[in-house]
Amino acid sequence: MIELRNEPLSAHTSFRIGGPADYYLIPETVEDLVEALDMAREKELPFYILGKGSNVLFSDQGFRGLVIEIGKGLSRIDILEDGKVRVQAGASMAAMANRLAEKSLAGFEFASGIPGSLGGGIAMNAGAYGGEIKDCILSARVLTPEGQIKELALEELELGYRTSIIQKKDYIVLEACFQFQKGDETAIRALMKDLNGRRKEKQPLEFPSAGSTFKRPEGYFAGKLIQDAGLSGYTVGGAQVSEKHCGFVINRGGASAKDVMDLIQDVKDKVYEAFGVELEPEVRLIPEEGFSRK
Repeated sequence: MIELRNEPLSAHTSFRIGGPADYYLIPETVEDLVEALDMAREKELPFYILGKGSNVLFSDQGFRGLVIEIGKGLSRIDILEDGKVRVQAGASMAAMANRLAEKSLAGFEFASGIPGSLGGGIAMNAGAYGGEIKDCILSARVLTPEGQIKELALEELELGYRTSIIQKKDYIVLEACFQFQKGDETAIRALMKDLNGRRKEKQPLEFPSAGSTFKRPEGYFAGKLIQDAGLSGYTVGGAQVSEKHCGFVINRGGASAKDVMDLIQDVKDKVYEAFGVELEPEVRLIPEEGFSRK
């Protein structure tokens, strides 16, 4: 297990923002992970489980506790029989999509451009271009806050729009089993190329961000509301509403967490004032008490 002290979280998030974590551990086995959690309990430290850092904003003060990165050490992908696949939580969804394409297994193309780990993807029921994790997952093995390992079937995961039992009960995903259909590798890769081309064309991938900043309000599109409120290019410090896609807040260089949070609050206020719609951030703010209105 890799152990780091005072590790800058800006180095581990797609926003490239965040102060230092007191402790930063990278377990290489499930036993390492359990040991890290035992350490947190013994020292009475707050802890946060991090994947690829693609949907999170850490405060400028960092994290007074333990951040545990579930990544390369827990990223095995096992191709089983009859289209079943078992994948550890630290595998990236892009790597998983590519491995499935190699084996001519179809049904995960939608996730090939999502910049996150599988564990995080399951926790938020990640989706894109008409596909969602819930469409292909059979079960997930999780670690409870009490240290128990449980196997949850699809219906027990309670997967909804950007939500799951994982989030509600603070479970930690260890691995999951999926079902895919046999397909044609050429067709699978062509679809992945098309979807990723559309993502590159429409999203500001050239700048650091946490992905889509707001959840989709029922009956609306967040990006359209923000654009119609005249906020395209709206800037606070180094943070900006992307001119390419208003649903994204980007780090144009040197943005602080406070810049991003103040911008998010301004956008929420102005959209509510213009349309009476309450936008809810999709990005997780860690720790929440580290963010206050300006």
